[in-house]
Amino acid sequence: MTVVTPKFGMGASVLRREDQAFLKGEGRYTDDIKPAGLLHGYVLRSPVAKAGFTITSTEAASAAPGVHLVLTGKDIAHLGKLKSGVMQRQPDGTRAPTRDIPILCGDRVNYVGDAVAFVVADSRALAQDAAELIEVDYDSEDAASGTATALDEGTPLVWPELGSNRAFTYHIGDKQKTAAAFARAAHITRIEFINNRLVCNYMEPRSAIGEWNVAESRFVLTTGSQGVHSMQYIIAELFKIKKSELRIITPDVGGGFGPKAFVYREYPLVLEAAKRLGRPVKWAGDRTEHFLSDAQGRDNVVKAEMALDKGGRFLGMKVELLANIGAYVSQYGPFIPYVGVTMSTGVYDIGAIDVSVTGLYTNTCPVDAYRGAGRPEAALLLEKLVDACAHDLGLPVEEIRRRNFIRPEQFPYRTQTGRLYDTGEFAGHMDRAIERAEWKAFPQRLEQSKVAGRIRGIGMATYIEACAFPGSEPAFVELNGDGTVTLKIGTQTNGQGHATAYAQFLSEKLDLPIEKIHVRQGDTDDLKAGGGTGGSRSIPLGGVSASRAGEDLANKIRRIAADELEASASDIELSGGVARIVGTDRAIDFAGVARAAKTPDDLKGFGEFVQDECTYPNGTHICEVEIDPDTGATEILRYTIVDDFGVTVNPILLAGQVHGGVVQGIGQALTENTVYSEDGQLLTASFMDYAMPRADNFPFFHFETRNVPSTTNALGIKGAGEAGTIGATPAALNAVTDALWRAHGIRHIEMPATPARIWAAIRDASPR
Repeated sequence: MTVVTPKFGMGASVLRREDQAFLKGEGRYTDDIKPAGLLHGYVLRSPVAKAGFTITSTEAASAAPGVHLVLTGKDIAHLGKLKSGVMQRQPDGTRAPTRDIPILCGDRVNYVGDAVAFVVADSRALAQDAAELIEVDYDSEDAASGTATALDEGTPLVWPELGSNRAFTYHIGDKQKTAAAFARAAHITRIEFINNRLVCNYMEPRSAIGEWNVAESRFVLTTGSQGVHSMQYIIAELFKIKKSELRIITPDVGGGFGPKAFVYREYPLVLEAAKRLGRPVKWAGDRTEHFLSDAQGRDNVVKAEMALDKGGRFLGMKVELLANIGAYVSQYGPFIPYVGVTMSTGVYDIGAIDVSVTGLYTNTCPVDAYRGAGRPEAALLLEKLVDACAHDLGLPVEEIRRRNFIRPEQFPYRTQTGRLYDTGEFAGHMDRAIERAEWKAFPQRLEQSKVAGRIRGIGMATYIEACAFPGSEPAFVELNGDGTVTLKIGTQTNGQGHATAYAQFLSEKLDLPIEKIHVRQGDTDDLKAGGGTGGSRSIPLGGVSASRAGEDLANKIRRIAADELEASASDIELSGGVARIVGTDRAIDFAGVARAAKTPDDLKGFGEFVQDECTYPNGTHICEVEIDPDTGATEILRYTIVDDFGVTVNPILLAGQVHGGVVQGIGQALTENTVYSEDGQLLTASFMDYAMPRADNFPFFHFETRNVPSTTNALGIKGAGEAGTIGATPAALNAVTDALWRAHGIRHIEMPATPARIWAAIRDASPR
């Protein structure tokens, strides 16, 4: 049977509607917006990582040219702190105390970049000049900056009253069962490594505009976000006002990747200043402020062990994870390592686990969700460990995976962490990736590299992630008077192409060209609630709801058209914005339907899909590299991806998501690293020191899907937004390690595997 894909419907390769404006420079970002009477804010930030401080005078700053307002901690004592409500239960059943983020610090700073004062002036330059006139005495103290040493005796305490830098402890698994598995093991493999800290570096640095609407007696905040409704709730709590007294608007957003989901200090500051001054106030961060103050990602130190039987079957796994959460508890910070370790067993049938997580305070920028949010950390740990097991037992890396995969007949499969996988054919996508990557011919390519004086390696990662977490994302559609349709939904595009994807769901139900479908997100006045975008939830949840809303509206249009055309609703077909009696030329266009409606509700459709379990995208990435041993420079020669996303909504959008994710994942493996000095200074605070991946670091990717529809999701969709990042880091690292092992017997290299690190490792090793 041939499946025909609708021109604009689900599965069609529809070009992105958004790109015309973006490519022409016609996007509308927060910093493009300039309300009348606009003033500009600047945050004075701490130059030291740990200190008591006293502001001795703000007089010179207040009297500086163009200055309208100077705020310090004592001036905003009525505001609350930014709190985290996601601390998980510890082994003893308690929840650890949090250390919340002050809007402006009172008498102590805890990392370089901590907020000390806020200055508002006629321009950003004038505000910055004035901020430098604020007299601050810092009584500097020794700082704790390293993850591995945070609990060592003699390490300074970030919060002395806690008696330790331990923020929390979590445990998952069965210690006794795992100990028994290790006791009967024929072999035990151990690894230890650092999951390096990352700075997000979205294209558009954060900015925010605060306004006080006198006529309505409410605040208006305009800022790039990943969802306005959670921000509305948090900020309203800070100001102790009703949600209705705060409107939040998000225009175009130049990348989010997790950190733009959070409420930062500047948002309540611009609102407070706007109300006091009666004029709009904008804060626009620069790239250095982004490095210093936006939530960072990863930063774990890991020890892991795998117990195996004689045949190379996994019996049990132990993990000890140290997770740096920075100086304060960020919005979702404590949840990130927890959700990561719930994916500890990956695609493998492992019968026992014992996983301990210790969260750590350090005098560094807070750590929170960054693309994948715990799932990339879990995949890297497991795929690095699996490769080490293969080496220890002398098995091919693909063979040890094949022996330990969860088999199709085992689904639905409950993991030792409580995850319920619904579908998957893990050997299937691995075998397809091996075929497409020409894995078996690698030895010939290896010999060619040897002749050229290079070393070559090939690595794979077979990953699975949890996304589209349980819940819903309601969708509301309306037929407009001109025959167009508007969708309102509480997710938030950050560049993923939501205006295109959502329009495809509606086009399929209404048979309406997508240029006649408008998607509205990012305004709390449009919808009372919304879940935002994160965890690859928008399309698996919001897309299904949009589809159902489109179907609801289509049925209403048929009923109205049937009344107008004196026919049965079952005899009405929709085609190209027209409702027609099947087999005749009697028709009414959608604009006519809108005029014929008796009540506004007759033109409104609603859909809500409630999902009770996560979806589980999975796949195989294969990376092949060549290294110049004289310089340590690595070139990625081939990159192959075979993914299972359940169902593909739009192949073009999907490829873009995967390609971007792969680049971010390889960036962590090979180039990116956030480095703090012992005294807590950020040494990688600009692109001069923080190496972002570049286009010429990559070959063309081969990407294809081998989809097995989800039985959890109503349309079979599994989600794809984070998958590229999750598979890429271990695949790239395993490829580099494979090259070093083949040529020099090197079994381990820390990330990022920069040319300097690789060259040093080769220098210190003996040729094989």
